[in-house]
Amino acid sequence: EIDVADAEAPRVNSTRTLMWTLLVVYIFNFLDRQIVNILAEPIRKDLGLSDTQIGLMTGLAFALFYTLLGIPIARYADRPSSNRIGLISLSLAIWSAMTVLCGVAQNYTQLLLARVGVGVGEAGCTPAAMSLITDSVPPEKRSSAIAFYGLGVPIGSLLGMVIGGALYDAFGWRSAFFFVGAPGILLAGVILLILKDPRKVIQLTAAAPRPAMPFGEAMREIGASRAFVLLAIAGSFTAFLSYGKTTWAAILFIRNFGLSPGEAGTILGIFIGLSGVFGTWLGGALADRWGKKDKRHILTGPAIAMAVAAPILFIGYSQTNWVWAVGILMIPAILNTMYYGPTYGLVQGLVRPEARATATSIMLFCQNLIGLGLGPLLFGMLSDALKPMAGAESVRWVLYGAAWLGLIPALFFWLASRRLTLDLKSG
Repeated sequence: EIDVADAEAPRVNSTRTLMWTLLVVYIFNFLDRQIVNILAEPIRKDLGLSDTQIGLMTGLAFALFYTLLGIPIARYADRPSSNRIGLISLSLAIWSAMTVLCGVAQNYTQLLLARVGVGVGEAGCTPAAMSLITDSVPPEKRSSAIAFYGLGVPIGSLLGMVIGGALYDAFGWRSAFFFVGAPGILLAGVILLILKDPRKVIQLTAAAPRPAMPFGEAMREIGASRAFVLLAIAGSFTAFLSYGKTTWAAILFIRNFGLSPGEAGTILGIFIGLSGVFGTWLGGALADRWGKKDKRHILTGPAIAMAVAAPILFIGYSQTNWVWAVGILMIPAILNTMYYGPTYGLVQGLVRPEARATATSIMLFCQNLIGLGLGPLLFGMLSDALKPMAGAESVRWVLYGAAWLGLIPALFFWLASRRLTLDLKSG
């Protein structure tokens, strides 16, 4: 729980209210983003698509515009005159409306364009949200605060799997998009009523606002941090594997274990999703605790966890009984989500306040263009390429290789940890 008494920002919002509201927004962010994973197989059958087309729809179509728009939107969020609450509200309204439009798409091109629209909307959420959080909590609680916000990733993914699968079984995949998108449009109006950007109050009392940092200067500061560069590499590999595994593990359970989308969504959503919730919380808590003794240990948990998860993932994917598979995969689901709070908490501390949203957008650019953009797509292309040899087991073969690739981000998290004492700012 976030301690509101220690926050350094003006008392515009209760920090508890801010954190819970942003968490709910981020849950909707990933619910709308990830519901397509459990619906991918019925969409493929209905529209007659290839695995490569599914990978493009679930990954690159969303990620390309998400990442390209993320940086200029983050630059706006870094401006002292910007209203970050208004930006988040508008973004939520756009991506929710585009999720609804996914359900009325009549062909692959229309569905692809609607997914692009979801990415356009979601580009404005996280940089502004993390900038608000960093302004509202002290540095020593930053990893756990960011991890709390990051719970939206596993919770939203969990709900996307469970709700998406259940709605498909009951009403079909088109109705599923409508039911999950519509509530976000209403929430967009609600957050304008309950939150205010602290900057707007500061501007009423301060003699002059802090000047915005020029984009070139912000990029030079970000690039000068060796720790940031190493973190970006580690985070990109982690996201590449995470998004690829999330999409294609769901398809594995449907194709190879004979489960319906509703059954697969419920099973993976509850067991793997709840494991991810625990792992995200644990990663932030351990980073704050170990980081008090030595800044390098903020990344000790993610480095060890990613390495340990690799062989366990391989064993989990090799199972022929879905019960054993889920039971084993819960362990790496915990380990592979421990990186979120430490990574994004450090991003906020490796640059000055004037560049925090920009730094977040650069990290998101790397993670989502490489991870979300290429992960599901390349996994799908590999599955198509392996079908002549592997047949129905092609998805499983791809996941075997993905399991061992987790050793790469483990190495880069460890390398980044060795630079933290030198690169971290004081506040």
